[in-house]
Amino acid sequence: MQVLQAGRYKFLFLEVEAELISAAASQHGFEARIQDSDKCLTIDLTVIDRNIPLLLFDAADPANLGWFSRCQFYVDGRTGAVLQTPISIANKRDRSGKTVNNGLRLRISRELPATFRLPGKLPLTEQVFYGMFTNFLQALTKTGVAVCGGPTITPLAGRTEAPGSRN
Repeated sequence: MQVLQAGRYKFLFLEVEAELISAAASQHGFEARIQDSDKCLTIDLTVIDRNIPLLLFDAADPANLGWFSRCQFYVDGRTGAVLQTPISIANKRDRSGKTVNNGLRLRISRELPATFRLPGKLPLTEQVFYGMFTNFLQALTKTGVAVCGGPTITPLAGRTEAPGSRN
């Protein structure tokens, strides 16, 4: 990890290696296509050999209360940011525009403000990031990730349409 200074602003530069991200993804049953740039790492994740959708669910739906209580990661539904992490997500879509249930697009920011801290005021290092990333992948397949508000990120599991009248 490096500290970059631009005038009066300080940034942390997270030195994440694409090979380690790809290895972690394959250990959890994902196929990862990675695009590397100076400021971020973009990853197209697709689950291999899984017929059920990824456990990305709507936190506002009362039917998902059991999942919500077990959640470790929460996503802002308007921006796609995984709260208190340098990760943001987006839904993958097929050619007809429908949401793909077995994949997501992740973006890992490499430039973070110097004041960035994980929950519990833990400073972010590469080793801590890799542990958090593997926990996130495991949550997508086993325990669930909650989408909180906003129309941008579409939940993949649970009830995906809004409750209401069917007439």
